[in-house]
Amino acid sequence: MSGGAALVWLLLGVPLLGGATLAVAGRAVDRVAPAIGVAVAAAALVLGCVVAFTRPAGSAPLLVGISAGASVDGLSALMVVTVTAVTLAVLVSSVAEFAGTANPARFYGLMLIFAGAMLLTVTATTLVLLLMGWEVMGATSYALIGYWWHEPHRVTAANTAFLTTRAADLGLYVAAGAALAGGVGDLRLADLPGASSPWLHVVTAGVVLAALGKSAQLPFSFWLSRAMEGPSAVSALLHSASMVAAGAYLLLRTHPLLTASGWGEPTVAGVGATTALVLGLVAVAQTDLKQLLAASTCAQIGFMVLAAGAGAVAGGMMQLIAHAAVKSLLFLAAGAWLNALGTKALPALRGAARSYRVVGVTFTVGVVALAGLPPASLWLTKDELLAGVLQRSPALYAVGLAAAVVSAAYSIKAAWYVWRPLSPDAADGYDTERKGTRRVAPVVLAPLVVAAVFAAALGVLAVPAIAQPMKRALGAAAEPSSTWPELAVSAALAVGASGLTWWWGDHRAPLPAPVQTVFTGWLGLERAAHLLLVRPTFALAGALAAFDDQVLDRAVRDIAGSGTALARAASRVDGQGLDQVVTGLAAGARRLGRAARRPQTGQLHTYYAQAAAAFALLALVFVFVR
Repeated sequence: MSGGAALVWLLLGVPLLGGATLAVAGRAVDRVAPAIGVAVAAAALVLGCVVAFTRPAGSAPLLVGISAGASVDGLSALMVVTVTAVTLAVLVSSVAEFAGTANPARFYGLMLIFAGAMLLTVTATTLVLLLMGWEVMGATSYALIGYWWHEPHRVTAANTAFLTTRAADLGLYVAAGAALAGGVGDLRLADLPGASSPWLHVVTAGVVLAALGKSAQLPFSFWLSRAMEGPSAVSALLHSASMVAAGAYLLLRTHPLLTASGWGEPTVAGVGATTALVLGLVAVAQTDLKQLLAASTCAQIGFMVLAAGAGAVAGGMMQLIAHAAVKSLLFLAAGAWLNALGTKALPALRGAARSYRVVGVTFTVGVVALAGLPPASLWLTKDELLAGVLQRSPALYAVGLAAAVVSAAYSIKAAWYVWRPLSPDAADGYDTERKGTRRVAPVVLAPLVVAAVFAAALGVLAVPAIAQPMKRALGAAAEPSSTWPELAVSAALAVGASGLTWWWGDHRAPLPAPVQTVFTGWLGLERAAHLLLVRPTFALAGALAAFDDQVLDRAVRDIAGSGTALARAASRVDGQGLDQVVTGLAAGARRLGRAARRPQTGQLHTYYAQAAAAFALLALVFVFVR
């Protein structure tokens, strides 16, 4: 194995093996689990930075004609650093959230496995290895969302999220089968566009379905709302650099496949633009901070999906990286307030930024970036991808600008609440979800400050001096860049929408009551999913369980009962028949033995008499028989 191959496998092995060790060790290492988890995440970040510069690749035989390949190229190099950096920041901040809780080793183990699966997903060069990472990521997300399993509503949320994403994940299996049928025997991602027709269209449909489901795009968006029932650290990692970003990354990675199909690009672009706008309106309607951030994640990922459909691969990657810093910052801040005040309801968080200044200032940096206000990062990166969209479709560009205006509205709405003066009865709204500590642990502040710096500064990715080399590295040198007029228009729209939102405050609902209810309830998608997917699945599971209990289990018990009955019958035959026969034979043998011993007197004349009697008997027999 070459040094480069060893390096890429080491990058994947460190978080996966470290996490598996913690998860298996369990309570035995609870006390040192946070330190071990942070150390493993730091080692993964160091390895991520190394492989981003060295660009190693590795391959190992897996099946006949199919290898397990992983490499770090232009796209995956950016993702590897992003995933490992966000994982480290989240695990450091989670030390405060899990201080004194039961079994932290399981949490840190699952988080490391989750991050390792994401690294496997982004570095995989073959569909088989991608599927492995995809599956492990889905399984660990289920365990993490339902981490507090003793609370039934959290388990229900995990079930909903898991079943929804699993339904979409089936697309990857369909894509793999269609690729084999279409002549892509090695299942390399780069070779998928070469699948023969009509299998090419099946492959494209499968990949698009799986990506949209994982990235919570319409109509799958609602599962991200249910994912909010997990710990805040899980939300921060899941919404920023893992899982949700995986679908958008897959579409950016497989853009040649979308192009080859003919219909893939416009379909993906349309779904992304629609999600960015509609889920932005869902975010505006929310009164819960984490729900607002969840809907905003769907909307922001929509921009990346739009970029993949429009061929703006470099712009989409810039948006993905900047968004990871922004969203991890916002969720960490929301988690800090939740731990301190015991609530995430926006009305109850009035004055939270004033009471906890460091959290408030860093949160505001993230809000400014999320709103697309200059000079923060998402203002530049969003316009960079919209420049590629404008080249393809002015109509989609207009939808993108409208979605950007909505993003300013929901972002500033959150800032307005947390910066309002603290009311005298503020404490009445606290501790609705848990008992707050009324303090923010110092260990949380460092990740917040670092994330705020990156959230503010990552717009440099769109500066021509950096953007052009980056585009060349990504093979996207021909992509257009945003112009100053485009930047000015988007900045003016963001500033105007932000000012209007701040002035509006919470004087009245921005939408009519029935419409407000629909958007607050995430468009009724969760209810539809429960009717069409979750309930039927659990009903089927219940029916199968009943079949197992009443038919299969009963059959097994009946067979076992029959065996027991036969054993009892055999025991009776043995005890009452065979045993008596054997006992009788033994008794007869003993009697014969006693009879045979009687002539044995030891006296010679007795033996002679016996011999004479025997000869006489033989003579009689001889005479009569003859």
